[in-house]
Amino acid sequence: MNDFKKNLFSQGQTLFTQNEFNQAISEVREEIVNMAIQATHMAVAMEREACATLADNCLDIEKLGEQIRNRIPAQRQ
Repeated sequence: MNDFKKNLFSQGQTLFTQNEFNQAISEVREEIVNMAIQATHMAVAMEREACATLADNCLDIEKLGEQIRNRIPAQRQ
């Protein structure tokens, strides 16, 4: 046993088992994925609302596509 482990055990602390570590990582990963999905849903809803506002205020239907594409020029590639 190396000095690090001996020091931990002598202080009454225990290390995670591999299964405990894997379970904790799995829970964190699931939480991160859920947060990413929620953020994506919110972004899509916001974008949909912004496009609907452009459509509502559009005077020339033939320019609507251009207005939507140019709404956020930095996102165009």
